[in-house]
Amino acid sequence: MIGADLALLAVFAAGLLLGWPIAVALGLAGIVGIWLGLDVYALGTVGTNTYNAIAKYPLIAIPLFILTGTIFERSGVAERLVRFAVALVGPRRGGLAVVAVLVCLIMGGMSGSGPADAAAVATVMIPSMMRAGYPKPFSASVIAAAASTAILIPPSIALIVYSVLVPGVDLRALFAGGLAPGLLAGLAVALPTVWLSRRHDFGTAGAEERPPLLQSLWGAVPALLAPVIILGGLRSGFFTPTEAAVVAVAYGLLVGTVIYRTMGLRDIYRVLVESAETSAVIMLIISLAGIFAWAGSTLGAFDLTARALLGVSDQPAIVLAMIMVVLLLAGMVLDGVSIYLITLPLLMPIVAAFEWNLTWFGVLMAMNIAIGQFTPPVAVNLMVTARIAGVPMESTFGWILWLVLSMIAALTLVILMPELALWLPAALGYRTI
Repeated sequence: MIGADLALLAVFAAGLLLGWPIAVALGLAGIVGIWLGLDVYALGTVGTNTYNAIAKYPLIAIPLFILTGTIFERSGVAERLVRFAVALVGPRRGGLAVVAVLVCLIMGGMSGSGPADAAAVATVMIPSMMRAGYPKPFSASVIAAAASTAILIPPSIALIVYSVLVPGVDLRALFAGGLAPGLLAGLAVALPTVWLSRRHDFGTAGAEERPPLLQSLWGAVPALLAPVIILGGLRSGFFTPTEAAVVAVAYGLLVGTVIYRTMGLRDIYRVLVESAETSAVIMLIISLAGIFAWAGSTLGAFDLTARALLGVSDQPAIVLAMIMVVLLLAGMVLDGVSIYLITLPLLMPIVAAFEWNLTWFGVLMAMNIAIGQFTPPVAVNLMVTARIAGVPMESTFGWILWLVLSMIAALTLVILMPELALWLPAALGYRTI
């Protein structure tokens, strides 16, 4: 059994080092563990566990929210939100950079995907920021960091996965719990952005005319209503999180085809194809992770790993700090959904041992993964914005460091003050455990 435990983890680690797709590494590691630890006949459970991993009603929300984000990205919502935010902030040093942060926060309330928000906002904002005198590496860094808040602000795809993998956690409580830390993360990006802009005198060249506020607001109202409809419907009890995803898709199509009239039948087809491809990748990872999770729990590999970590220290603060460092390093090279699928089976015994609040811990994981999304070497958000800006990722390192440090400070606040994540769910009457 010990050999099977080690083989399970070793095959998975080797797969990652060799550059296998994450789904292949998870599935193959689980199969090897079952074969060595049980018997050949136990391999008959592979198909069942693969299916059971995705045969869960809440997971329907994932492809639907992905579709929602893609629809809003293609419907021109970002352009109208930028115009409204520029009218609010006005022409000033650092103003356009703050606009980028604000738009990323609002877009995060529509799609729940950081890379999608980064692409939509960068496409609109980087040319305007360049004309105003912002260096391309700086602009790419700010948008990448601000877009990472999408994993915290509902509807977060990563938090949906967390609620499915952790029994008893209320997804509505997770959504509410991620809102305040998400806004705090946005502030953590905005503050150093303004300071750096003023220090280097960014945003003074070629200032564009300030759009009329009321006219800009009227154009942005359909976009601004999307988060209100999603969160308001959840709070009022009109629909469940999964039903909210359906409503969001229908509203997005209404905005794109009827209100803004920026999408035709060909655009809708392309949106459906792109969303299906993205959803298929995520669901494949989740399904094959089911083999890995079943094998690890059956063989006791996860308990063994948890005992080893608890053997380092019995102090909750030290263990939590170690977990946060590991998650941050994982976030630099893996996407948020994969991190949840890989680490939650390992971490849940530790969370239970210290009796940490599961809602708070889920938000902490999301906030940590958000930092990893714009921290090199991989940094999926930064990769997207740097490509759109046409600059090498290495040129952003000097700017991104300030934003990473500021976000770590915000994460530390949520660690030290759990009520930042728990007060809103409690105020709304949601159950937090």
